[in-house]
Amino acid sequence: MALRDELLKSIWHAFTALDVDKSGKVSKSQLKVLSHNLCTVLRIPHDPVALEEHFKDDDEGPVSNQGYMPYLNKFILDKATGNFDRQDFNKMCWTLCSRKNLDQNQLFISHDDAFKIWCIFNFLSEDRYPLMMVTEEIEYFLRKLTEAMGGSWVEERFEDYKMQLNSTRQSVNAWGLITLVGSGHFSKGMDRQTLSMGINEVYQELILDVLKQGYMMKKGHKRKNWTERWFMLKPNAISYYVGEDLAEKKGDILLDGSCTPLPDKDGKKCLFIIKSSLKSFEISASDKKKKQEWIQAIQTCVSLLRQGRPAPHCEARQKRRDLRLKQQAEQEELELRMRELQTANEVKQQELENVRKALEDAAAKAAEEEKRRLQTQTELQDRYKTDLEREKMVRQQMEEQVAQKSTELEQYLQRVRELEDILLEEEACKRAELEQIHLKQQRAISETEAEKQELEKQRRAKESALQAAMRQLEDLEQERQGALQQYQTVMNRLEAATNNTKTWKHKVAEHEGMLRLIQPGSKGQQKITNWGPAAFSDVELDLREKKWQEMKNQAAQAQ
Repeated sequence: MALRDELLKSIWHAFTALDVDKSGKVSKSQLKVLSHNLCTVLRIPHDPVALEEHFKDDDEGPVSNQGYMPYLNKFILDKATGNFDRQDFNKMCWTLCSRKNLDQNQLFISHDDAFKIWCIFNFLSEDRYPLMMVTEEIEYFLRKLTEAMGGSWVEERFEDYKMQLNSTRQSVNAWGLITLVGSGHFSKGMDRQTLSMGINEVYQELILDVLKQGYMMKKGHKRKNWTERWFMLKPNAISYYVGEDLAEKKGDILLDGSCTPLPDKDGKKCLFIIKSSLKSFEISASDKKKKQEWIQAIQTCVSLLRQGRPAPHCEARQKRRDLRLKQQAEQEELELRMRELQTANEVKQQELENVRKALEDAAAKAAEEEKRRLQTQTELQDRYKTDLEREKMVRQQMEEQVAQKSTELEQYLQRVRELEDILLEEEACKRAELEQIHLKQQRAISETEAEKQELEKQRRAKESALQAAMRQLEDLEQERQGALQQYQTVMNRLEAATNNTKTWKHKVAEHEGMLRLIQPGSKGQQKITNWGPAAFSDVELDLREKKWQEMKNQAAQAQ
């Protein structure tokens, strides 16, 4: 509910209380007092000159409600910011209207409980003046009150009350609701204290936005001791007090989108931590169930803050109103359609009456026409006989022509069937010839493909043999290069040995004189190959010649 709409409902009660003779007008002096009190509780500056200036043309008589509204909007409601005690504001308006409308002697509840019911009525009433509460909202309030008192809802009792409302009207005003609850009709079997506690619980939830409350243990931030506190959860904060009488407030835990309730890190069953943007709070519930209920309730508030949604009861009230508006629109549409159908039915009835009159006129005209018809019937019969004989003659001629045409058509169809048989035979012969040609082509293609594959296989085999011969030649070339290197190495060694031998011979000749060394002689004819003298033995040379000849033969066969 918007702040302006909420304030207007309470102000409307105060204004109507000042309207003693119910003429819709209040004197200027009373409006001055009302305006001053409103500015005081709303904590906005009061300008008495503005009220005098606003109603300067009506100094003597009373001031109308329509005349006060522009001043109220401009100088009071437009300046209201919300930084005031709403309970004080409601009590000020309640004080003005309860003196005139409330009869405490006939009620089973206290004056304070009646004030709370009055506030609940303002919250649940429709946004239309005069303020009234519909039956759906009455049932919603009574159900919550019954649950708060711990009783069971009796549907039959409310149905009886609903029938009484339907016989008179579909809604009640604030004083009717207070009388309904204060008479004890829906709290039979409950004592006065239980009823008062139930009213207070519903008041705290719907008006003070208290979503959950109860005793829990809280760990101190300085002394680290555990103290029992009365906690009260609202959509944007958790307040904790010394006791449930709310006499001494100890602090607030501000909730925002980053606030998170977490189970205790040590795994203790009844402990949980509330982490806010400023600091963390360690709290212990009486049992595991209450701990889970508190965590879930806090998570719901944080989720509502993140999504920018109102309190659950405000959102539920708006959904009920939207549903009623939708149903009302559907009902109005249905009534409009019924009126349209009724109008259409009346039009149809008028049309039927016109048709009946037209039928009567037509019947009279038909009687006259019947007389004329009987007069001309004889002439028509004679003319009909003549036409019938002429028609018989024409029909005989047509039948003869049809028989002749049927014979010609049979002959033509017979000729067509014969031509179709001839064409089908010729087509079958041509199809057989085409199939023979197709088979021959397929065989030729298959033979060509086989020859192609055989040639491809031979080509691959020759390529493989040629590659093998090339690899063998490369291997022989590498072996020849290796043999040349070995031969060069041996020659270097022999040359070095020969030089050493000559030096030794000279030394011996110098020292020994006629002494002559005995040297080994040649044993056979020395072999000379392209790799040098005595590089291979005869056996090795024969083996290499055989191997080279075999490789040559294989290469020739591959080609």
